[in-house]
Amino acid sequence: MTKRSEAKYKLDRRMGENIWGRPKSPVNRREYGPGQHGQRRKGKLSNYGVQLRAKQKLRGYYGNISEKQFRGIYDEAIRMRGDSGANMIGLLERRLDAMIYRAKFVPTVFAARQFINHGHIKVNGRKVNIPSYRVKAGDTIEIKESSKQLVIVLESAQLTERDVPEYIEADHGKMTAKLVRIPLIADVPYAVKMEPHLVVEYYSR
Repeated sequence: MTKRSEAKYKLDRRMGENIWGRPKSPVNRREYGPGQHGQRRKGKLSNYGVQLRAKQKLRGYYGNISEKQFRGIYDEAIRMRGDSGANMIGLLERRLDAMIYRAKFVPTVFAARQFINHGHIKVNGRKVNIPSYRVKAGDTIEIKESSKQLVIVLESAQLTERDVPEYIEADHGKMTAKLVRIPLIADVPYAVKMEPHLVVEYYSR
């Protein structure tokens, strides 16, 4: 098992929340953190600690993207008009790996990243193998023809633990998806509460 995969399963317990809403989350069995000190009583977090935790949770949710990439998204969000926290969510949801996950073509955002890296995805008819590729409203994403019958794809489309959000049109017969519009925070189907405004506060200290 890779380090990234191990981190995926530890993240829920470290946060104390089932952040992806998965039935197999370890938090469903044990709510305390991983390791020999996981059951110790936790002290009250400082304002900095609360902000850091919000950042770790949001960054982890999108597949533990690198700190450099995450900071870059924040920098872009604060340059945009409107609420910086909402802008961050809009940019994160426009990542190709997030779109593949939301469309239920794969079971996890980690699987989405690998699926894209292996060349199974086309955007507007052209192959794209970069998970951080920025999807625009109106773009059409499709699984290439030779990959449409992969077991992981067929099983993911049948998952009942989550639904395709309204801002994405997904056709599991043709294995295509389209970003209809940039989502608002309230549109994004997070399994737990995300607090992008705390992330903005963390970086703007």
